[in-house]
Amino acid sequence: MENRKTIGLFSAICICVGLIVASSCLLSLGQGMGLAGKWFVLSIVMVSVLNMTLALSFGELNALMPDMEGGLGQFTKVGLGPVLSIISNISAYVIVSFLAGSVEIAMCAMILNEVFFPAIPVPVIGAAVVLILAAVNYLGINIFSRVQNFVVAALVLSLVALGVISFFKLGTGELVDKTLEAPPALGGFSGALSLTALAFWLFIGVEFIIPLSKNLIRPKRNVLLAMSLSILLLCVIQSVLGTGMTNYVTCAELASAELPHMVFANKVLGEAGSLWMGIITILAAISTANTLFGTVPAMMCGMAKNDMLPAIFAKKNRFHVNVAGIALIGGGFLVMVTTGLTQSAGLINMLLAASCFWLTSYILVSITVLVLRRRYPDLPARDKRLTLGGVPQYLCIAGDLYMIWHIAEGDDRILIYKIFAVLLVVLTAFACFWVKGIKKQALFRPADIHEVMAQE
Repeated sequence: MENRKTIGLFSAICICVGLIVASSCLLSLGQGMGLAGKWFVLSIVMVSVLNMTLALSFGELNALMPDMEGGLGQFTKVGLGPVLSIISNISAYVIVSFLAGSVEIAMCAMILNEVFFPAIPVPVIGAAVVLILAAVNYLGINIFSRVQNFVVAALVLSLVALGVISFFKLGTGELVDKTLEAPPALGGFSGALSLTALAFWLFIGVEFIIPLSKNLIRPKRNVLLAMSLSILLLCVIQSVLGTGMTNYVTCAELASAELPHMVFANKVLGEAGSLWMGIITILAAISTANTLFGTVPAMMCGMAKNDMLPAIFAKKNRFHVNVAGIALIGGGFLVMVTTGLTQSAGLINMLLAASCFWLTSYILVSITVLVLRRRYPDLPARDKRLTLGGVPQYLCIAGDLYMIWHIAEGDDRILIYKIFAVLLVVLTAFACFWVKGIKKQALFRPADIHEVMAQE
């Protein structure tokens, strides 16, 4: 039977955390602590609150439309029509998956080459990691969740241990003399506020549990609970670990280092710390890539079922896995890691531009919630105690717009906006051609909620 309930709350939290805790997040945490010192913890807390409002929106949409493999795609199709749904999904999940996932795999391959397999070229190791994870996910959701539970548990326990050691000053390294240290460049409340865009990357992707909700035990409760507990867990872990970083590394060193988390690990525990952080980086990369393999094909399957992608993406193997989606994600990863594109200097700006789409998608989610409340006010699945007069949605929209505006500074921001605009034009052209030219549908006519649920 396809809809077996195999994922409990613990596994759901592992899936949420699995994508979020990535090597790039460790990098962002180190940079943030270097720029603002302990004030960056306030940035983390503010973004945690903002993401709680997003969790409420996704929880409400999942309650209204349960078992939606396409998740955001089907939600926004009902709320805002097919074109905006296609744009938000392909940009925020497929494009970002190619970029973020391939970077994580490349970092994993480099560390494996340096520490364990120096005779094997980095691209070969990266390709092997991709193929292994693709095979694991091809075998189905049970294998996926077991791998994810192990990887995320080891990853989180390692980060907690390093956080406790550094926070309570139990390391073997020399502590920073705070009386001699220069103040951080962006200290104070204004600095913390300006770095919320950077802190946002420490939490992005918590909604990746939605496509797997049909396999969740008690999904109406556990979707919202898993997202909320994941955000709280990550807020505490990263606040403790970030504070610990400043005990052993000066803010100036953290801000200027290419890999601040590796500098921190070496400072707190010497060579053993570097090895440990290297293992953590490998686990983070595997966790992120595995989550993308397990969830993005499910999203694409849901979109295909609702005529937003070719029908091949809805076909499943005997393990009920979307083979075309696995092949597309795996193929994209292979191209990126074997051609060296993951080491391109401009990739970071590409990633930030794609992240603008992710923030835009979150804005569309909040708008969808408000629209569906007006269009379907009497649906019993909605918990009206959690609507709070729309305040969470308006707060989320305002916060996401603020972070898009502060995505970067100076020339970098202009370049990111240009990339964002080009991708938006291409995606809009494809979406309009697919909806109007191929499917002969109205571009912005919202679908009926009951019809979309019946298709699923």
